[in-house]
Amino acid sequence: MREVEVKFTVSNLAAVTTTLAARNIVLAEPIFQDDQAFAPVGWSFGDSKLGVTFLRLRTVDSRHWFTLKQPGVNAQDCLEHETEVSDREQMHQAIVRMGYWATVRVAKSQRTGRHGEVSLCLDEVEGLGSFLELERMVPYGTPAAVVQDELAAFVASLDLDAVRTAETYDSLVRAAQEGAVRVPSSRASTDTANTAATSSVV
Repeated sequence: MREVEVKFTVSNLAAVTTTLAARNIVLAEPIFQDDQAFAPVGWSFGDSKLGVTFLRLRTVDSRHWFTLKQPGVNAQDCLEHETEVSDREQMHQAIVRMGYWATVRVAKSQRTGRHGEVSLCLDEVEGLGSFLELERMVPYGTPAAVVQDELAAFVASLDLDAVRTAETYDSLVRAAQEGAVRVPSSRASTDTANTAATSSVV
């Protein structure tokens, strides 16, 4: 299975939760996620991500997860494998020994919900702002662009003040650190097809 997603910046969290509730989508209580992203030694932000394997360590309430992601046709279409680990620091050191370097930390508060086969995440990311993310797990061979267009069309139907971005959190955090955050590429109400490959996978 592959994870296919779309992401939007949002400015009014209360409006988002109210609109989702009107569609019978109830969000869970927020949880805090502390993520560390890793890239292969020799890779740098700005390099192509397609077909490259990236790693992540995540901590939630003293539990830790190790995740592997490999972008396919774009950065928001990823092969993904994930498992829980008992010792984050030991896993961190093992990842470094495997030839990876720690890129950026992504810290966020997240509320989750579901709409059929779609997972929704309402995120408040430290240093970046608020985002609405929709994800679907799909079989290999399913065209990612078709799924992403369907997800974006659903967000457009909600009539939210939401701006779509093809970036993912690690590249947005890195851009913010460099003082060069990119303007998201399209509005949900006008563009449901912008899924260009970008340099991030978290």
